Amino acid sequence: MIARLRGVVIDKRIDGIVVDCNGVGYDVGVSAMTFGALPDEGAEVTLRIYTHAQENRIALYGFATAEERQLFDLLITVKNVGPTTAIGILSGAAAPQALARLVAAGDLAGLTRIKGVGKKTADLIVVELREKCEWLLATWGAAGATVGSAPVRVGSRPTRPPILDDVASALINLGWRPAEVDKAVVRLEAPAGATVESLLREALRAMPR
Repeated sequence: MIARLRGVVIDKRIDGIVVDCNGVGYDVGVSAMTFGALPDEGAEVTLRIYTHAQENRIALYGFATAEERQLFDLLITVKNVGPTTAIGILSGAAAPQALARLVAAGDLAGLTRIKGVGKKTADLIVVELREKCEWLLATWGAAGATVGSAPVRVGSRPTRPPILDDVASALINLGWRPAEVDKAVVRLEAPAGATVESLLREALRAMPR
């Protein structure tokens, strides 16, 4: 199974590219999201690859970022959402974070605005992936916040535990306003053994939808 390709882009189409790896050309399907991040023809590229094997063909799908690949892996677990449909859904979003927020917020109207996503599919995506997308957003946000580092103060609560400052910082990185963050974080408790990830999950449930 091919998991990663590194080579030279020799052909670019809106729905895919050909990557030359030591004389072998691989036809790789990509979303509009990844297509926009590709270099010009003749330049080197590295893509994360999903290999889809069927009886009569093998299809490769490429992703410019780990976040997009993570969302793709979640989407194809939803009933009636195959790799081609998942790529189409990703193509309708500006960035992985934007799509994950739609799902985490249960924004059916936003999801159905994506070409090819009907109400039934949007419902299934929200029901099956809402909590998983909340977790992805928390994980992506926490990646930039180091527990125990200099705290980022939000609002006027300078005496709260440093771990809550890390949670607040991650929420702001996810796009919420400081006032909204402070209201959510002030309701959190930080018992012994609590982690940033667990507290982020709790905070996300309290954030405005």
